[in-house]
Amino acid sequence: MRHTIFDTPVVNSCFRLLSRLGLKLFGWKLEGQRPEARKYVIIAAPHTSNWDFVLTIAFAFCFRMKVFWMGKSSLFNGPLGGIMKWLGGVPVDRSKTNGLVQQMVDTFHNYSDFAIAIPPEGTRSKVRQWKSGFYHVAHGAGVPIALGFLDFKKKVGGFGPMFFTTGDYESDLEKIQEFYQHMTGKNPKQFA
Repeated sequence: MRHTIFDTPVVNSCFRLLSRLGLKLFGWKLEGQRPEARKYVIIAAPHTSNWDFVLTIAFAFCFRMKVFWMGKSSLFNGPLGGIMKWLGGVPVDRSKTNGLVQQMVDTFHNYSDFAIAIPPEGTRSKVRQWKSGFYHVAHGAGVPIALGFLDFKKKVGGFGPMFFTTGDYESDLEKIQEFYQHMTGKNPKQFA
């Protein structure tokens, strides 16, 4: 897998310290434990603001994780594109159905350690239902789903239990969403 900010020793140490100080300064706390699995999909929810990205990266440093994340392809245009990839970004063209799930499944099969954060809403805007890609990636790769969260009301972020898919998407989704039912995003009205 490519080199990211999480692989850069001095920078990683500096950002870990800055993340801890910043989160403490703004009243945020870590909850749960870093997943022990070597490969997993992280649900990044609720996803209702640009602050979710900043906090997620900060929490990744605090949990001492190397995490990749999926973002819309326009984030990777221009001079910031290289920086976004260095931060662990994987560009996604949301206008196409281009086999992205299979690409991610193949990536899981090609590496012994890999974690990717996927916001199930697929956007910061309010959606009626979650996109199923995160589930199909995890199920297809045979890896668990880490229930990652940011609760702006309680100012807590971290991980809930690991979830193992059964292949029954509707039933599994209901169980996963139960975990998030009391979470509050930065913009609560945008979280379904």
